[in-house]
Amino acid sequence: MYNVCLRIVNHDAEAEDVLQEAFIDAFSHIQSFRGQSTFGAWLKQIVVNRAINHLRSRRLQLVDLDSQRIGDDDGTDWADTEPYDESGVQFEVDRVRQAMQQLPEGYRVVLSLYLFEGYDHEEIGAVLNISETTSRTQYLRGKKRLLALLA
Repeated sequence: MYNVCLRIVNHDAEAEDVLQEAFIDAFSHIQSFRGQSTFGAWLKQIVVNRAINHLRSRRLQLVDLDSQRIGDDDGTDWADTEPYDESGVQFEVDRVRQAMQQLPEGYRVVLSLYLFEGYDHEEIGAVLNISETTSRTQYLRGKKRLLALLA
């Protein structure tokens, strides 16, 4: 659960605080656990929500790309046009973690929720209050930037 927090908030001490607050929330609301999922999945949802709320309190600003006009001078978005075979690529865990920490918050959060936590773009959009299209775009651009950092 600590790693979930750390991937989202990207700061050791803040991740510890968020995790502690999530555990307090979970234990104070344990009676609301209905057993429809595993306890671990229920707790993980609380941790993810608490971490995202913490980011919001730091004024995380994700721009809704549907409402923005993107200029033609942005260049080709290779993540959209060029297929990439990720199955054969093996990166060292530390290199990936360090590269993830260098990403802008919006990219890092969407990548973490999608790749590590298993959320789909619709769920990410609902949790972050952005459109599904924005989530997909943030994911593709974040993945492109992450691959560039790892190159």
